Amino acid sequence: MIQKFIEPKELLSMAVAGAEDKKAQNIVALDLRGISLIADYFVICHGNSDVQVQSIATEIRKRAMDAGSTIRGIEGMDSARWVLMDLGDVIVHIFHRDEREFYNIERLWTDAKVVEKV
Repeated sequence: MIQKFIEPKELLSMAVAGAEDKKAQNIVALDLRGISLIADYFVICHGNSDVQVQSIATEIRKRAMDAGSTIRGIEGMDSARWVLMDLGDVIVHIFHRDEREFYNIERLWTDAKVVEKV
């Protein structure tokens, strides 16, 4: 498949839609533009089981690949406690419910605006 550039906002929408499709809980999208050089957006969500966490990550990966996007890396699929997906301009954090509560990474990015409409 030919890889192509996908606008960050479109990639964000794709990641959120994939998470929603697999019933991810408490999906939050943060706008990091002007705050961090890491990425333009973070998507943070959680699943209630290891299988659900893996399912959410698999769906997002499928959608990104089908659109021709480059997936730079995926970490944590084996343990499915915190899956980190690097889609370039969008970083997706998929937690198991317990880990999300423990790490609470949203509090680290309080300067970031929550994206209300994805």
